Amino acid sequence: MSPSRRVLVFLVPVAGFLLGFLDFVWIKWVPYPFAELGNSTATWAVAAFALGWWIRAGAVRAAVAASALLVVAVPSYYLAAALLQGDDLAVIGAPTALLWMAFGVLAGVVFGVAGTWARSAGWRRVVGVALPAAVFVEEALRFVGKARSGYPGAWWNVVIDLGLAVLLVVLVGGSARVRLLAAAVAVPLAGLGAVTFAALGG
Repeated sequence: MSPSRRVLVFLVPVAGFLLGFLDFVWIKWVPYPFAELGNSTATWAVAAFALGWWIRAGAVRAAVAASALLVVAVPSYYLAAALLQGDDLAVIGAPTALLWMAFGVLAGVVFGVAGTWARSAGWRRVVGVALPAAVFVEEALRFVGKARSGYPGAWWNVVIDLGLAVLLVVLVGGSARVRLLAAAVAVPLAGLGAVTFAALGG
């Protein structure tokens, strides 16, 4: 059953705050290589997907809720950095933070809707299942580049990201047919994501 608007209005800001704050906590205290999952655009994208999945139906509702989740998470992350590391609070309103919030809106729309699609049928289900896996494959490709440049331990992150991509397809895909199609679709989507990320200066 899809959650009500009242439930979403209460829970989404709380979830966004926890996502941003605990993300910084994860980065600061979880040992490498797993700490990289905190400093991960894929992790945040999958959080938006999970919210859309939970909402179940209503693409507009999922897009708005997932965008709000990620937008709230950005200042929460910087608040955690200020409280736990002594960073300047002014960074919350800095252009970099505003840019990440803008990206949060875009990612929230794409992955929030993908979460609802993953519960539907036909090609939408395949694409919905493929997208969260694709972001981890794309991130793995970036770690391959880092590994080749001498980034210490980056190959471990490649393995972790690819493992999470496979796990997401298995958990969300349902049937073997959907899983196989989603895995096949995830590869070109990851390539498209890599090109987009490179164009944005990632």
